[in-house]
Amino acid sequence: MTKTVADVMTSSPIVITPQTALKEAIKILAEHKISGLPVVDEAGKLVGVLSETDLMWQETGVDPPPYIMLLDSVIYLQNPARYEKEIHKALGQTVAEVMSDRPITIKPHQSVKEAAHLMHEKRIRRLPVIDEHNHIVGIITQGDIIRMMATES
Repeated sequence: MTKTVADVMTSSPIVITPQTALKEAIKILAEHKISGLPVVDEAGKLVGVLSETDLMWQETGVDPPPYIMLLDSVIYLQNPARYEKEIHKALGQTVAEVMSDRPITIKPHQSVKEAAHLMHEKRIRRLPVIDEHNHIVGIITQGDIIRMMATES
């Protein structure tokens, strides 16, 4: 029998809001030894995900985009708008300023195989599990899938 996401996900995951201070979010990640948190609005709808990768900007800073000078003009070799977004993340003080605001999600009825494929394809460690109203009902991680595999063998 094919296992579904609902069979292996963590129900009622720890969530934060866009207004949560970054220091508080970092403390939650460290205390619970987790690598990411779903971000929900006042109605409990998923609006983003905060991951360790999002927080790395705080420590690493931002490298300016490469450019060349030609006849007193600056020609950027990468999109300067991306650079502005990176600066915003590096200087952010709230979750809203650094979170990924287009989270990749999965539904509880989908198969664990689909979840694993999506994580592998998108190179992510976790998937928020949402219902038909975009409310978070759980989270499935690579660790959840590995533990399921271990119990089946």
